[in-house]
Amino acid sequence: MQRRSFFKNSSFALLGTGLPGGNTATTFESPKKNVKTARNIIFMVSDGMSTGTLNMANLLLQRKEGRHSNWLSLYDEQTISRALMDTASASSLVTDSAAGSSSWGGGVRVKNGSLNVNADGSINIPILQKFKNKGKSVGCVTTVPIAHATPAGFSITNNKRGDMDEIAMQYLPLRFDVMMGGGIDNFMAATRKDKRDLINEYRQANYTVVTARNELLQIKQYTGNPLLGLFYDGGLPYSLDRAHDQTLNEAVPTLAEMTQKAIEVLNDNKRGFVLQVEGGKVDWAAHANDVGALLYDQVAFDDAVKVAIDFAKKDRETLVIITTDHGNANPGIFYGNTADKNFDNIQRFRHTNDWILNGINRSFTVGQVIERIEYAQGMILKKEEATELLNHYTQLDETGIYNPRKLPFKYLADVQRNYTAVGWGSMDHSGDYVELAMFGPGSGLLKPFVKNTDLHYLMLEAAGVEVKK
Repeated sequence: MQRRSFFKNSSFALLGTGLPGGNTATTFESPKKNVKTARNIIFMVSDGMSTGTLNMANLLLQRKEGRHSNWLSLYDEQTISRALMDTASASSLVTDSAAGSSSWGGGVRVKNGSLNVNADGSINIPILQKFKNKGKSVGCVTTVPIAHATPAGFSITNNKRGDMDEIAMQYLPLRFDVMMGGGIDNFMAATRKDKRDLINEYRQANYTVVTARNELLQIKQYTGNPLLGLFYDGGLPYSLDRAHDQTLNEAVPTLAEMTQKAIEVLNDNKRGFVLQVEGGKVDWAAHANDVGALLYDQVAFDDAVKVAIDFAKKDRETLVIITTDHGNANPGIFYGNTADKNFDNIQRFRHTNDWILNGINRSFTVGQVIERIEYAQGMILKKEEATELLNHYTQLDETGIYNPRKLPFKYLADVQRNYTAVGWGSMDHSGDYVELAMFGPGSGLLKPFVKNTDLHYLMLEAAGVEVKK
């Protein structure tokens, strides 16, 4: 097949390909000739980040610390290329994270729930395997399980995104240089269905396995062995809860710390590296309509953006891509006479709604509910609000992703709007066009409107890798 052409003639010619079933890849011709090759690529994903999330995190930092977010500072400095991206999958205008990451990872739109597997059963080779085969170091870091959909979409092929025990096994022979995040339960014999001790298998295969923050920070140089970091069951704790819990602070690294260490390890390779960085808990918080979890995890992702940009500015050979796979819940600040004051209440939050609700049980009194929420977020609920919240614990019945206990997240978010001025469109993904920014060599390839699959070919082109089907 011919070299693929990126946004041939007009970027708006791609609008029609955003529909379900439009899974053929675009043909590629570089829009700019003689573009400097990127030795390294850092691909940063704030999973499930609606535009309102980006906006509110910036406003929170402006009003709390008197500064822009690092992401918005790049816009303010006009040092980046910027675009809107169509995020559809092969089966829906609204993608899930598996199909979203597969669009980048495999260069073809697949159905929701699939990881680089087409409807006919054929597979698309994931981009980290392509770069690894070209001699580059590769890896992923995330705040959710390392076998979760977004890192997996860059790494492996699988019909079922939910089979994280199997995905954890698939990583082993690939020997990717860095894989870090949560999901230690997918590697432990006690919590795997097949009772295999994958942690021991990785160590026997000469992986360096670390399970605590201090172990990670003590690594000073690349030993030649792949690095596997597993720091929590399931997803890592929300950044807001971690910040106010000394035990979690000491045990669990931040996304910025994992990003910094990954860059240090991967940069040992003279041929360069490709790293995916995911703020995965942003998506989980949006599903829960949990504003404190959402905004402080977005800020934590933004801290990792600074790590990547600072490295790229010094290195001058690194392309940094910053985006999201889809919107989620479409939150925003809504008008009212006390909107500013109410939004500023979030600055004083100690804990998330997740922390609040998981700590309440049927034996609580109304007074204890009021006290717990006041301690966590400074809000003093009315007696009738606290009573209704407690009533939900007599028969837990809320549905939703990442809510196995069926806790009343929606009810608390609805009440909370009166105290924060933040409202929500839903508790699920949205089909929005999303923000996409690039910094460094290769960013000149970006056009103002793109399809998610185009990023696969842009990365290959930016790194000087021949693009073939």
